[in-house]
Amino acid sequence: MHIIDISIFVIYMLGMLGVGIYFMKRNKSQDDYYVGSREMTSLHIGLSVVATDVGGGFSIGLGGLGFLIGLSGSWMLFTGIIGAWIAAIFLIPLIYPLARKHNFLSFPEVLNHFYNRKVAILAGLISLIGYIGFTSSQVLAGAKLAAATFPSITIVDAVLLMGVVVIGYTVLGGLKAVIFTDTIQWIILMVGLIGVGIPLGFVKVGGWEAIRIYLPDDFLSLFNISFIQFINWLITIVPIWFVGMTLYQRIYASKDEKTAKKAWFIAGLFEWPIMAFMGITLGLLGRVAFEQGMFTEIGYAPGSVIDPEIGLPLLLTHIFPVGLMGLLMSSYFSAIMSTADSCLMAASGNFTTDILRLSKDNSKSIRYSQLATLVIGVLAILLATKMENVLDLMLYSYAFMVSGLFVPVLGFMFLKNPSAKAALFAMFFGGGTTLTLILTEMVLPFGLDANFFGITVSAMVFTFIQLLPKR
Repeated sequence: MHIIDISIFVIYMLGMLGVGIYFMKRNKSQDDYYVGSREMTSLHIGLSVVATDVGGGFSIGLGGLGFLIGLSGSWMLFTGIIGAWIAAIFLIPLIYPLARKHNFLSFPEVLNHFYNRKVAILAGLISLIGYIGFTSSQVLAGAKLAAATFPSITIVDAVLLMGVVVIGYTVLGGLKAVIFTDTIQWIILMVGLIGVGIPLGFVKVGGWEAIRIYLPDDFLSLFNISFIQFINWLITIVPIWFVGMTLYQRIYASKDEKTAKKAWFIAGLFEWPIMAFMGITLGLLGRVAFEQGMFTEIGYAPGSVIDPEIGLPLLLTHIFPVGLMGLLMSSYFSAIMSTADSCLMAASGNFTTDILRLSKDNSKSIRYSQLATLVIGVLAILLATKMENVLDLMLYSYAFMVSGLFVPVLGFMFLKNPSAKAALFAMFFGGGTTLTLILTEMVLPFGLDANFFGITVSAMVFTFIQLLPKR
């Protein structure tokens, strides 16, 4: 990168850090730190939701899908709009009034309300483990972006660098800082990629003629995926809208129920079609550039082995002019950091609120939360150094949380007297099944994800115990 781009990058990072420091000084309680004083507007919440859910990780992951299969990869985020809108219609009207009445800070507190304390503690553990994995995926995404932007940096070095930045920013900030920085970052990111990145990339690779020459026909089709692949995305991503700690925090942060519902509808539209086709299109253009030999000088000649997830950042480094490149990279890094920030906050919230059960009125609660964030962040960095694929790591984390928590949520949504014992065993066997299948790398029938079998086991166990005669 040019010295001008590096300067812009440093100034931008310091500016975002300044926002975190500004709000840090105004955080007086866990209510301020975790739910933004419960006064946020729909646009800020909506942009923050999509920034947290899609984030830098999904942006890099979507670019990888566009590089591998083309436009059909956009269906992955179509499941995001489905999940967001269903949650807006069915979940928010149930949860928001309870959150206001009981001052909830975390998702497991909802389960404590409908079930009991044991269920809430186990949910906190599952959510904690899942968000450590999700945070790791964001650090890995940032590392891949850094390694592609600065070729002299290795992936491991970049993981450590990104990890230090993310942890430092997170320990300082609260939810209000995260939401405001999300808004700034994602406006810049979308304007930069849609208004500049896609047109420049299109011209740079040679337009439609080059796309037709260098890509298979099915790359421009929306049906270049199997039905099973879509089902796997559906059963992994839709339920996260019902069990994601970061999403519950934003429901609680909304100033009223109408604001929360509107924010969810806004987030759904940003996920699909806007973010979906933006990321996929850039990944597809990255594939054309690779096949043309644009990356040969940095060791990626046509036909050589290349990680699909670095195709997008490599394209951006080749097409953006001096000045704009620094701003774009700053936005990408910030988007990644904000998602990691939210996930670390969720994990520390689970740990301090649901496992340690710190008093919400404790004057030292923010300090304890920051210490928990530091320890969890270090664990996330260690995990990121052991993984290679951003999208896989994200989906594994999603799957573990979903298979353990989704069925108990459906239980309290649709049953008058859901059984706490049923929820407890469903969480244990559902999450345990998915984790076992992932770790053993077992070949599963019909190409279905481990998450499908985890949810199935969870539903069967919950139903069986729920229907047992009560003594």
